[in-house]
Amino acid sequence: QVQVAESGGGAVQAGGSLRLSCRTSGVAGKNSYIGWFLQGPGKDREGVAAISTNGGSTWYADSVQGRFTVSQDKAKNTIYLQMNNLQPEDTGMYVCAAGMIYIEAAVTALNKANYHYWGQGTQVTVSA
Repeated sequence: QVQVAESGGGAVQAGGSLRLSCRTSGVAGKNSYIGWFLQGPGKDREGVAAISTNGGSTWYADSVQGRFTVSQDKAKNTIYLQMNNLQPEDTGMYVCAAGMIYIEAAVTALNKANYHYWGQGTQVTVSA
């Protein structure tokens, strides 16, 4: 049984930083990925970062490239999303998800249709 659960959200001012965690269990397979998705107010859920749990390949949305870093601690079964220089447009619910990506590219790794196990999300609020 695959399970993921997020933690680490909060409220910060613009320019601040937060680190989100995604605790996983049951994630296995050479093509397994963990993705981070943002559900902004009134917006569709969009992929912001993803990481291969085996090869360590990472992918980022253009909007967060250079500000966000996704990493993993295999011993802790935890994926991290380090978010620096946060901006008000980064506000929303951050959700991690587990899926299988067979063709590794941003267009596939950040596509929510490729993920089937979702957490409840953790709220991030960035004020100007």
